[in-house]
Amino acid sequence: MKLESPKVILEKSTEDTFNFLSDVKNFKNLMPENISKFEVLSEDKFLFALKGMPEIVLKKKEMTPNSKIVLGAAGGKLDFSLIGDITEIDANKSEVQLTFEGEFNAMMAMMIKKPISKFIETLAVNMPTAINTVA
Repeated sequence: MKLESPKVILEKSTEDTFNFLSDVKNFKNLMPENISKFEVLSEDKFLFALKGMPEIVLKKKEMTPNSKIVLGAAGGKLDFSLIGDITEIDANKSEVQLTFEGEFNAMMAMMIKKPISKFIETLAVNMPTAINTVA
């Protein structure tokens, strides 16, 4: 299953955007309002839970400076990745798209498709505000 967020334009360079997404504590500012728990476990791993959903631990798996960050499930029953692709528009403007990828059986995919789509869309939509409050 592959789900993509809308692309968002940030008034930041690709380097600033990459640095923001590289710091796992910044994901707290991207989370939807229905978050019930957020905890930084280490400099490359965090745990979060949305109301009514199980806790999920994400860990940095792969980083390509200024263009890509891959977070993956760290343990748990589901194996998936959350990929942030960063594209330069100009020196002080970048575009980000989040992609969720995972292998799920048909029943599970049907159950999680809508909440996961909404979740990654919220992360993307919150990014322009969050990156400006941190930087």
